[in-house]
Amino acid sequence: MFKIPAFTMAGAVGHPHPNIRGIGWVVSRKLRTSRMKTLHLPGLLLVATLGTGGCTSAPGTSPVTATTPVTPTAMSESTATATSVYDFTLNDINGQPVPLSRYRGKKLLLVNTASECGYTPQYQELEQLSRQHADQVTVLGFPANNFGGQEPGSDAQIASFCEKNFGVTFPLFSKVSVAGSDAAPLFQYLGSKAQNGVTDEKPNWNFCKYLIDETGHVVAFFPSKVKPMGEELLSAIGK
Repeated sequence: MFKIPAFTMAGAVGHPHPNIRGIGWVVSRKLRTSRMKTLHLPGLLLVATLGTGGCTSAPGTSPVTATTPVTPTAMSESTATATSVYDFTLNDINGQPVPLSRYRGKKLLLVNTASECGYTPQYQELEQLSRQHADQVTVLGFPANNFGGQEPGSDAQIASFCEKNFGVTFPLFSKVSVAGSDAAPLFQYLGSKAQNGVTDEKPNWNFCKYLIDETGHVVAFFPSKVKPMGEELLSAIGK
């Protein structure tokens, strides 16, 4: 590995420094025997094509490709090998990784939440469910901005909102996508019968709910309108 001065990188990507012949020239000084090198630098991927005798590219024509890194919003395993929700790890609302296997042996209610939705008052019933039926089920909240742009805030803003307005104490996770091509792997698993063995139902609005049994498998899906303290859900939890 070798270091490239910061001003050289700036000159190579979009703004050539008038006194530098491009990053390809600098790299070739270090790696004359190789025709192509892929350089991994923090936050940047550089692919440089180098001649064996050195590069004499003019400023602005250095053969460098820069790509914008993608920062995942949640840590998780591939759905291809998942056999239960215990195979997934996601960041909590404070950015700390939480393996769902932590909840092994407990029924879980996974809910995609939002702060500016007509169903947002369900936070109050979810907290009530979490407190009154803690011996039967653990509620996990997953803030998402997929529907109506109704969860626009940061994780810190979401946490503050939930605590201030509803006294939420059940676990909240970092904001994720729960639908569409960018859905978090956990929600890809939850919404695919081929993977979870039970349902193809996917969240189509805020406050949809998945009931998970004590072995980490999907039991049922409940749409937004099903109330957390309603008979339908309580009956399913009690079975």
